Amino acid sequence: MRPKILITRPIFPDVISFAREYFDVEVNEGARYTADGLKAALKDKDGVMLAGGEKINADTLEGNTRLKAICVSAAGFNNLDIGAITRAGVIATNSPGPADETVADYTWGLMIATARRLAEGDRWIRGGNWKGSAGSSFFGTNLCDKTLGIIGMGRIGQAIARRAIGFRMKVLYYNRRPLDPTIEEECQAAYATKEALLAQSDFVVLALPLNSGNYHIIGEKELQLMRSTAMLFNIARGGLIDEPALAKALLERKIAAAGLDVFEGEPAVDPALLGLPNIVMTPHIAGGTWEAQHGLAQLAAENLVAALGLGPHAGNPPSIINPEVLRR
Repeated sequence: MRPKILITRPIFPDVISFAREYFDVEVNEGARYTADGLKAALKDKDGVMLAGGEKINADTLEGNTRLKAICVSAAGFNNLDIGAITRAGVIATNSPGPADETVADYTWGLMIATARRLAEGDRWIRGGNWKGSAGSSFFGTNLCDKTLGIIGMGRIGQAIARRAIGFRMKVLYYNRRPLDPTIEEECQAAYATKEALLAQSDFVVLALPLNSGNYHIIGEKELQLMRSTAMLFNIARGGLIDEPALAKALLERKIAAAGLDVFEGEPAVDPALLGLPNIVMTPHIAGGTWEAQHGLAQLAAENLVAALGLGPHAGNPPSIINPEVLRR
């Protein structure tokens, strides 16, 4: 019998067709699964492609002994309890790479929009307020010749740093460990402690995965280290920022502005952020291009094929998270 898989949200038809070359495929065309709904849907499945950020934990896995592979159509995988999945002997994969440049482009768009107050200007015009020259009422700040601090210098952080060269920016980065000197040279970036980066940077970008070790990596203490003219940007995961502390810092002008594409309780947003003029907010769309999303879905499908022992990479998924499962 052919393996049976579930795709949790409708995705690109050609990727579904690719999966059907190897599997009996069920695509959830209805409402997003509840936790119980997903658990029930996995009862007779050998694998699942998570296309909508669905969470899988020990409770989801309980009784689903047929399940062998969980493949995320995203680079981030904080929706997975990797410990529980590994204990269950299930392969987990993510999709790093296809959205890197897309997210880096978007980060710069968000930085420019915030620094130059594009969203404020748009709202002002739509409100019928433009009667003549806006004068100094919409003065922003330059990005060129400033200092950019990047917390999390993986693939996306490096792509952001490379773009900074064109803006003649000094780039500082904080990472778990310093990069290879050749990568530092390519990115024209220098390693700094988190505290030094926050104190010296005009623009701070969070580009790191969310895990228990960096939950609320930016809180009240860190915000106090930043310059009053500095701006904070998060294009990674919402739980990296203590949002009430950020709202307070923005209200009191402890920092100048912020740009957020992700939120801790999304789709809910902390009400304290909503009324602030010095923040630009977007609905988790940094990776939202056809090219990026198609690449993520295709890689997830290729991972699933390999994880279930089929295709040219049978038994060796391209981007496995828990390779210890394969060694059992």
